[in-house]
Amino acid sequence: MLNIPKLPIANWIDQLVDGLTQFEGFFNVVSVIIASIAGAFQWIFDSLPIWLFILLVAAGIYFINRNGKKWGLVAFSLVGLLFIWNLGFWRDMTQTLTLVLTSSLIALIIGVPLGIWMSKSRWAEKIIRPILDFMQTMPAFVYLIPAVAFFGIGMVPGVVASVIFSMPPTVRMTNLGIREVPTELDEAADSFGSTAWQKLFKVELPLAKSTIMAGINQSMMLSLSMVVIASMIGTMGLGTKVYFAVGRNDAGNGFAAGLAIVIVAIVLDRVTQAFTKDKRSK
Repeated sequence: MLNIPKLPIANWIDQLVDGLTQFEGFFNVVSVIIASIAGAFQWIFDSLPIWLFILLVAAGIYFINRNGKKWGLVAFSLVGLLFIWNLGFWRDMTQTLTLVLTSSLIALIIGVPLGIWMSKSRWAEKIIRPILDFMQTMPAFVYLIPAVAFFGIGMVPGVVASVIFSMPPTVRMTNLGIREVPTELDEAADSFGSTAWQKLFKVELPLAKSTIMAGINQSMMLSLSMVVIASMIGTMGLGTKVYFAVGRNDAGNGFAAGLAIVIVAIVLDRVTQAFTKDKRSK
């Protein structure tokens, strides 16, 4: 083995990245689209008075969980958001929300159609499954390198790296949810003369909704786990506070920013979990 020359994997990857950077126009278009989505989210967050934002979040959580009457979650959201405001992290929190919501939305737009394709095609599943394994097991830090090469620094490369790392659960769970639809229902839809699109939108997707939402929930949590890593390439938010605190050995501010991330994670997790409940179980 020692006589075998070293494979030039690093050189091949460098050449591939250099080659792709020639498509500057394509990456500029992608950058503009992502920046527009992120800008829209941030504009909404900046336009709302903080007190109104907190009340809207609490009202939304109450509405989503109105059948379960989870007053504890409403109270936790109110106290948690007021706590973040009190710590002076409000702007950082909205920037973090912008990163998470933008990357989750893009993961949803790309991931659900891919999952549907995997459920319908055995060949598509065989090709996409190892790619998803690669996306999920590659250390998240590695994604920052090509993201910076193609999109520079700031929010856009942070979103791109987050989408790559967080999209696999949405694809996998969409595929799983549609494959778990009972065969009898598929056959009944066929016997009534439903087209493939009618069967997909009126039978399969509604029945797979809770499983798909579980995948979206996981994607959102993975996006949130990227906020500190993305701060290394200039993506602003609570992750930046943690990153700076590590550099300055400032345990107090680092822990406070980490606590704010935990509060955001719990609120987002509980809200998206409310959508995963199957109406048949209520």
